[in-house]
Amino acid sequence: MEALRLILLYVHLIGFALLLGGSISQYVSGRLRINAAMLWGAVIQLLTGIGLSAPLRDGDEPSPAKLGTKLVIALLIFVMVFFSRKRETVNRGHFLAIVGLTLVNAAVAVFWR
Repeated sequence: MEALRLILLYVHLIGFALLLGGSISQYVSGRLRINAAMLWGAVIQLLTGIGLSAPLRDGDEPSPAKLGTKLVIALLIFVMVFFSRKRETVNRGHFLAIVGLTLVNAAVAVFWR
């Protein structure tokens, strides 16, 4: 089971890289829109996050409050990305909220013990 957890964690990190990297590349280009990397990153993050929340370890379970917080943030990111994916440009505040929520979700994962 530990191998499955590590594989899920690895894919989860790839989803984070896609989401953050895709948004940074769009921000640097000057044209704020949702690209395929951001969409796939949000989907991967949500699905693997749900998989990682399953009890795959023999102890050291994360708190339900942490899992709930991360799920709400991941759902917000997914909804913001999914429903804006076909727009030619996205509002600057909306785009920066996606980036900010992505970074907050990573911070919750790292710093909440």
